[in-house]
Amino acid sequence: MRSKSLKWFWLAAALSGVAATPALAQEAVGRAANYEGVTSWPDWSGIWSPGVSAASRTTATPPKLTPEGQKMVDAFNAGKERGENLQTQAANCVPNGMPGIMRLPYPIEFTYSPGRVNILIETYSQVRRVYVDGRPLPEDPDPAFNGHSVGHWEGDTLVVETIGVNPAVSVVPGIHATENTRFVERITRTAPDHLVDEITITDPAIFAEPYVMVQNYKLEPNWEMREYVCQENNRDGADAEGRPVMDLGDPFEGLED
Repeated sequence: MRSKSLKWFWLAAALSGVAATPALAQEAVGRAANYEGVTSWPDWSGIWSPGVSAASRTTATPPKLTPEGQKMVDAFNAGKERGENLQTQAANCVPNGMPGIMRLPYPIEFTYSPGRVNILIETYSQVRRVYVDGRPLPEDPDPAFNGHSVGHWEGDTLVVETIGVNPAVSVVPGIHATENTRFVERITRTAPDHLVDEITITDPAIFAEPYVMVQNYKLEPNWEMREYVCQENNRDGADAEGRPVMDLGDPFEGLED
């Protein structure tokens, strides 16, 4: 491999007219070696659609909650009964965050870099970066909508651990992420056109036991990722307190007959 990499390096240098130094040659060999690991990973190329049916986004049962978690959900449900506006800020084009970003009815795509799996998500044109270079999770992460993720391969399964999700993110209805909320995903291609993301959520103060969600994806060979700019043509608004509202009004108001 080394001699082959050097051969191509010197050929490229000769064609470009750039003087090839030993240091540059060694750098080229190092880059080639880095990508050798990438080529051994499972091929998940293509566009994966989560679908829109309830069967594509499954959960076995409602989460089993601690008394503190149940208190949060009870307060949320009581607010709904009173008619309170309890929409999340996603209605104002704020990203859904984990785990919702993986469970919306818009496609995803995987790309690989040395030491990193990138998950491109059409929703909000988001990117999740999963570091598989052996680094640990950060000890004191800055909150982020999708959190901070590290992973490793177990055969053809990508195991992803995520922490540091922004507390504004709704994990399940009525419950927001805390500094102790952790996600473990097991992403596996179970058939040529089928990918499964099993998401396990833990938070000792809220969940009495791990809560598992399953997201299914179908390969769509003829699809392309599209640009998603939520704010463009967004007809949602915010009330005086900044809460999401839905006021479509008259789309033809002000137009001449």
